[in-house]
Amino acid sequence: MKHFALIGAAGYIAPRHMAAIRATGNELVAALDPNDSVGIIDSHFPEAHFFTEFERFDRHVDKLRRANSGGAIDYMSICSPNYLHDSHMRFGLRSGCDVICEKPLVLNPWNIDGLAAIEKDTGHKVNTILQLRVHPSIIALREKVQAVPTDAKFDVDLTYITSRGRWYLQSWKGDVRKSGGIATNIGVHFFDMLHYLFGDLQANTVYVSGDAKAAGYLEYNRARVRWFMSLDIGDVPAELRDAGQRTFRSITVNGEEVEFSGGFTDLHNRSYEEILAGRGFGLEANRVAITTVSDIRNATPASLVGDYHPFIKGTAA
Repeated sequence: MKHFALIGAAGYIAPRHMAAIRATGNELVAALDPNDSVGIIDSHFPEAHFFTEFERFDRHVDKLRRANSGGAIDYMSICSPNYLHDSHMRFGLRSGCDVICEKPLVLNPWNIDGLAAIEKDTGHKVNTILQLRVHPSIIALREKVQAVPTDAKFDVDLTYITSRGRWYLQSWKGDVRKSGGIATNIGVHFFDMLHYLFGDLQANTVYVSGDAKAAGYLEYNRARVRWFMSLDIGDVPAELRDAGQRTFRSITVNGEEVEFSGGFTDLHNRSYEEILAGRGFGLEANRVAITTVSDIRNATPASLVGDYHPFIKGTAA
């Protein structure tokens, strides 16, 4: 049994981490969040110590590290807002823990270099949740891609619309300095998936860049990708919107839909299983996706010339 601490216990994604810690037969012993709406802990680890102040959490983690009773924390799971991931991972490593960080790992690629130096100094490791890499449908698609001659390029359309209410842009998620913007906050695991499937990135053009939607064109060694992401329910296809559907997710490869809507419920469990078995995805596995979203965030949108996603027409950033 491994001992875990968790930073960001009141967030949306934290319950998946708690469930994964429990499902893998381990124990959450301490959790931190400035928000005390964390009753979800009772469903998993009611005996866990909880803190709303970082300083008291820091003291508790240090006491456990120094104790001789074998209660030291083995893993620190990071579920805090995106802009705090870097700092919290550094804290975890320096506290003698391996780290499991929710996506996005960091906001900027140079942060990876700093974390690598601390890994070397401490002898501990950062793992990240790249859940689509363990999705059975994506693994099967990768095998198909690798079976095709390497000079063949696939044509891919990626569409991801997940409508959000007015609260979203008023929260830290709506602040590009804290979330990294829409492509980072809701899209980074898709960009990692594209790299995982199709190899190194060769070109990155942005056509739309706004608070609620973004779109562009990516070219990889093995694929040409048109992508579109939005938080606006008005971008959900009308027939689905009229039926009450608020989200739309589609990936087509050479015109054929990739079905991967199922199998999402246990991806964090599977990610934790892989990490605990020593097969986690480390810092360098994140570099291409983090560089991709950083470049998207800082790009000046190009005029609509060339190959772009059909959903761009008639939409406003």
